[in-house]
Amino acid sequence: MFWQYAVTITGMPDDVFDLSKTYVHLGVGGTALPLHDFSWSRQEIMAYLRKFAAERDERRLMGIVPMAKTWTHWECHTGEEVVVLLSGSCDVIQEIDGQYLTISLRPGQAMINPRGVWHTSDVHEPGQTLFVAAGRLTRYRAREPGR
Repeated sequence: MFWQYAVTITGMPDDVFDLSKTYVHLGVGGTALPLHDFSWSRQEIMAYLRKFAAERDERRLMGIVPMAKTWTHWECHTGEEVVVLLSGSCDVIQEIDGQYLTISLRPGQAMINPRGVWHTSDVHEPGQTLFVAAGRLTRYRAREPGR
């Protein structure tokens, strides 16, 4: 029987990391590479894009980000993005063909921001979001009050 042969494997401390500080690059061929101390600085993003340039739109970036307050910007990715709300509550607003679609998220719920769709977020209760974003470019624009 299977349970007779089960073995407990204890990983080394380096095997465990905080996904809010160490993002993960999901690459071609099913690879997963931790990016220790990843930050959203322009310099860090450009270095990431250069390092994995050969993978182009096949790469994915995964991490956990704080969701502290309502966004003051819109963003749009060249690939699809999976968003999982871990804690808190928010509405994700997608702009599709000049119309606004509001998607309410509660902890444990997930959604997909399609490729090329502008989106923003209204935070009702601070928390954390896990994202898996694809593509080689994210564009940003300012958010007008009330939108």
